[in-house]
This record gives sequence, C-alpha cells and structure tokens, in this order.
Amino acid sequence: MLRRKRNLIPFVFLILLFLSTITAAWWLPVSPSLMDSSLRLMPLSSEYWFGTDHFGRDIFGQTIISARVSLLVGFTVAVLSTVLGTITGLIAGYYKKLDSIIMRIIDGMLAFPSLLLALALVAALGGSVTNIIIALTFSFWPVMTRVVRSSVLQVKNIQYVEAAKTSGVKDPVILSRYILPNVLSPIIVQGTFIFARSILAEAALSFLGVGVEPSIPTWGNMLQEAQIYITIAPWFSIFPGIFIVLTVLSLNLLGDGLRDAFDPYAKGKRKKKKRLIKRQ
Repeated sequence: MLRRKRNLIPFVFLILLFLSTITAAWWLPVSPSLMDSSLRLMPLSSEYWFGTDHFGRDIFGQTIISARVSLLVGFTVAVLSTVLGTITGLIAGYYKKLDSIIMRIIDGMLAFPSLLLALALVAALGGSVTNIIIALTFSFWPVMTRVVRSSVLQVKNIQYVEAAKTSGVKDPVILSRYILPNVLSPIIVQGTFIFARSILAEAALSFLGVGVEPSIPTWGNMLQEAQIYITIAPWFSIFPGIFIVLTVLSLNLLGDGLRDAFDPYAKGKRKKKKRLIKRQ
C-alpha cells in the first residue's frame, strides 16, 4: 500500500503530526502558553511562523498542541466505535432472531444526523473530553454495525463456516475464528473513516461552544475564538482550519488506500496492468 505516493504522503503527514505533538515541548521555538499583550494579533514573522492570537500567544505552537486532543478524541472514538460495532454487527449478522431487533435500533439511530445526535448528547452530558468521546462513539458505532453485519451475511454461508457448524463447533468460536478474520478488512477501512469524521465532529462541536472546555486547546476552540477576528487577523483561523483539512484528508486517503489494498478485485486489476506493461 505504501509503495503508492497517494498513500505514502498522507501516512507520512500523520506520523509527523503525531510525533510533533508528543515532542512539541522540546522543539517549539516559543511556548504556546506564553501570553504577551504587546504582541497581540501580530502577522506572520520569522519568530512567530503563524502569527499570534488575541492573547499574544504563538499560533503555530497552539496549533501543534491542539492536535493532541483532536487526535486523542478521534483515535479513541474510532477504537470504541469499532469494538462496539464489531460485536453488535457479528451478533446481528449471525443470529437471524436478533438481527431484526438490533437493526431496527440501528436504523432508528441512523435516522438522525451523527453531528446532531452528538450535539444533543453533549448538551445533556456536558462539555468535556470524556463526554465528547462518549457522544461521538454513540453517534458513529451504528455505521460500523451495519458494515460488519453486511460482511458477516456474506461470509457466514461459505462452506468452511457450514463445515464448522456441522462439526459441532460452538458459535463464539465460529464468530471469533472463522468469521471475524474474514471481515477485518472492511472494519479497518471503516475505522479510518470514523477516525477522520470524529476529528471533524469534535472541531465542529467545539466551534459551536458545546465541545471541549475553552481552557483546553483544540482546533475547534481555536476556530471559535478566531471567528470575531477573521477580518483583521485571518491567519488566526486559517492555519487551524488548514490542519483540520489536511488531517481529515490524509485519513480519508489512507482509508481509500487500505480499501484498495484489501480488495482482491483491485489487486487483480493491478496485476493485469503489470502484465500488460511487461508485454509492451
């Protein structure tokens, strides 16, 4: 997968972003929490690469530090949604009696837009990192459930699964040993998409003022603070927005690359192209 530039570039960007957030304290030229009213809303310079905000803080450092919470929320939501969606999807796809009950609940949840559902949950639970994770997990795991269920319905009637049933193998063993390994590829791909959507949703909730506490630096909080200065200090909002776009785009491109890598039909097409090139 990483041999293709379309997949390698977003992968390298995400790795660099992750490493930069961890090591930010050692290499940032200016402390992101340092306030200086005399440097308020300064444009880009050699010392302040992205300019300064309304408190005189370095926007570059704030943008790097803000990635910590955004990546933490996105990764945690992706993992929790994947685990819950995989469990419910396996049960719904394998057991016909439970399928109709589980899927009617899932259909009812999917009737609401995920961001609107998360907004209602955060309004009820309160704004914090933990509550944001809970709300977004509750909003995104139905999507994973439907993906896993559809994959299980295709796999459970294959001969080796039928042979395991007739041999007296118990259902938990069949689900974990014979079915789950063969539905991992769509799970991994969908997990990357949920990762990207969670980062975008967290930024949207924080921008609306119902997300993470304003004292915690996140990309959404930076955009929320910058909106009233967009005409006089556009750099305040441009750079956090660019990082959101690049991160979400990189995750989506990486998800597409994983889908192509796991797709046997796409592999066959690539092999045919290589054979044609060799013949030519």
